[in-house]
Amino acid sequence: MTKSTLEHANITVSDPQATAAWLGRVFGWHTRWQGEAKDNGYTVHVGTDNAYLAVYAARVTRKPASGARTAPGGLNHVGIVVDDLDETEKRVIAEGFKPMNHADYEPGRRFYFDDHDGIEFEVVSYG
Repeated sequence: MTKSTLEHANITVSDPQATAAWLGRVFGWHTRWQGEAKDNGYTVHVGTDNAYLAVYAARVTRKPASGARTAPGGLNHVGIVVDDLDETEKRVIAEGFKPMNHADYEPGRRFYFDDHDGIEFEVVSYG
């Protein structure tokens, strides 16, 4: 069997540049690329040298379908591993997001938060 690694995920947001900016501030990521994208849209690739989120907005946006998290193809959350959960939580709060659903169990500690677009992020530390 071949070894596989997730390189990126592409999610639709209302403002790719603003989303990339707060992702950079909270997680210490950098913009790898940005530019014009399909459907006259705009995309920013933000992350590390090895993996990233592509945050995208089309020229014309639609409201998400209700129940998107439970519908096939819906996004439940984006999970991000950090070294210092407490420090990351402080940065999440500084961005105006509200941490919730804290849990401390094997194999790690975690919390969740929703961003301005209602995308849920899980932040976890295994150390």
